[in-house]
Amino acid sequence: MSGSNAAVPTHIAIIMDGNGRWAKKRGLPRIEGHRRGVETVRTVLEATRELGIPYLTLYAFSAENWHRPADEVGALMGLLEFFLKRETASLVKNRIRLLTIGRTEDLPPAVRGQLEEAKAQTAAFTEHTLILALNYGSRTELVDAARAYATAVAAGKEKLNDSSWETFSRYLYTAGIPDPDLLIRTSGEVRLSNFLMMQCAYAELIFSPVLWPDFGRADLQAAIEDFSRRERRFGRTSEQRSPAAIR
Repeated sequence: MSGSNAAVPTHIAIIMDGNGRWAKKRGLPRIEGHRRGVETVRTVLEATRELGIPYLTLYAFSAENWHRPADEVGALMGLLEFFLKRETASLVKNRIRLLTIGRTEDLPPAVRGQLEEAKAQTAAFTEHTLILALNYGSRTELVDAARAYATAVAAGKEKLNDSSWETFSRYLYTAGIPDPDLLIRTSGEVRLSNFLMMQCAYAELIFSPVLWPDFGRADLQAAIEDFSRRERRFGRTSEQRSPAAIR
């Protein structure tokens, strides 16, 4: 469910965009941009933990990214495996739970193995959660959820006449995870790119011109400060959202 008015969001989702352009500007191979982007992941994860933000979702690999050149896809999978090997101990030390959303069964076996190991080692933690969107797309998520919901109805586990968003959303990849309060996209692009489109129905959107490898703690703080100044009404009037009305 979406959060209420608050200075700090409960859940931040980020479309990490601009790695390739960052590398091109410097005359480097695209994979160098992705490597630098991994360092930014560490910075942002540390910052959200220190700021007391319970949930962080990162769009790490979309369902459409398979269409990129094979060598780039292979390099991205290698980077993901390297990140998991290097960072699992840090996740455990900082008590950060790792979750994934997406069709992770299609990822290479070595990556799946590292993911399952990291998830198992961090499963008991509840204060902070890092969610990696891998082989993820909102449309495939809805297809999978509709199939699962239809199966549940056919099995008598759900009643079609009692359908509601609350019921259906239990079949999304994000079941049990609060909806993002704040969605950030880096690099200046202004679109959602098939990312958490249902979950971000009421999220505040911020499109940063900063390329992901250059996105730092100050940029994150600026986005959160922008978020804190916005009035979140969720279909109500300003008067209805006033402290007096809420009381």
